[in-house]
Amino acid sequence: QVQLVESGGGLVQAGGSLRLSCGASGRNFSSYHMGWFRQAPGKEREFVATISWGGVRTYYADSVKGRFTISRDNAKNAVYLQMNSLKPEDTAVYYCAGLPRAQGMGVHPHEYDYWGQGTQVTVSS
Repeated sequence: QVQLVESGGGLVQAGGSLRLSCGASGRNFSSYHMGWFRQAPGKEREFVATISWGGVRTYYADSVKGRFTISRDNAKNAVYLQMNSLKPEDTAVYYCAGLPRAQGMGVHPHEYDYWGQGTQVTVSS
């Protein structure tokens, strides 16, 4: 099992940047593909980005492509989401999630086994 804790959220003006971090405790962090999801009030949780267990492959939602970058450091048991050119529509609670690598990478919340508690990102116009 792995326990996940997000940090780095906050209030930022449109056009600004934030870097989210997700720390993992437990065994074999490199055994998991990792993803970032977000959920705005009244909306379903949606895929943002995912990175393979070794950090070689990444995929992004069209809405964040070119603005967000996912990365990981397996030596530090951490995954990151660098968010640039933020827009008010990026406002949401952001969650990191883990998916055992044997299952392949995923873009749907139901595919992920482990979740953090979330961190709020608010982008003002």
